[in-house]
Amino acid sequence: MIKQSIAVLGLGKYGRSLAESLYEMGAEVLVADKNEDIVKEFTNKATVAVCADLSNEDEVLALDLKNMDIVIAAMGRSIAASIMTVAVAKEQGVKLVVAKTSSDRMSSILKKVGADKILDPEYEGGRRSAHILSSSLLDYMELDDNFCIVELKARKNWVGKNLIELDLRKNYNMNVVAIKEQGGNWSFASPSKKVKESNIFLVALEKKDLKKFK
Repeated sequence: MIKQSIAVLGLGKYGRSLAESLYEMGAEVLVADKNEDIVKEFTNKATVAVCADLSNEDEVLALDLKNMDIVIAAMGRSIAASIMTVAVAKEQGVKLVVAKTSSDRMSSILKKVGADKILDPEYEGGRRSAHILSSSLLDYMELDDNFCIVELKARKNWVGKNLIELDLRKNYNMNVVAIKEQGGNWSFASPSKKVKESNIFLVALEKKDLKKFK
């Protein structure tokens, strides 16, 4: 459960998905968009849903963002609205302001007006897809410039051995976070349990070590 108050400003495809997920996870979610029909859809999908022109300073000020733990400017393509929401949120003392971007230039501008974190879903999605398509990975998630978490199938030479024998930390510089059967649920791995061909691993490692799975 997320016990935070989060504002998602801009209800495009990305903003809608983000807001719904955060609300389902237990966060108090304020959503705002200038499209009245979309705002109405969020009557039961958010704590508060407001119709507002996010490029208008008075309307953004009226959202009273100072009480939010996190403000997310999810417009992406509207640089005027993104700048306005980021600037107002920081002026009102919001500790974490996140902004969605669609270009390097937009990222630079949003950082200058105060965005604490920049999201580039298309860029990040492309990198994730490249790692999955070019290797045996089932899923890939970057944590920062150096570290990632990946999902992968058990290798043939792992089958029949336990984690103690495999010593994946020494041989691959990775830490096993969890393990599951295909179609099953994740659980902590038992070091003495034999690996099956149907096992899937969730592991954490440095990006430089990904080449071992290419």
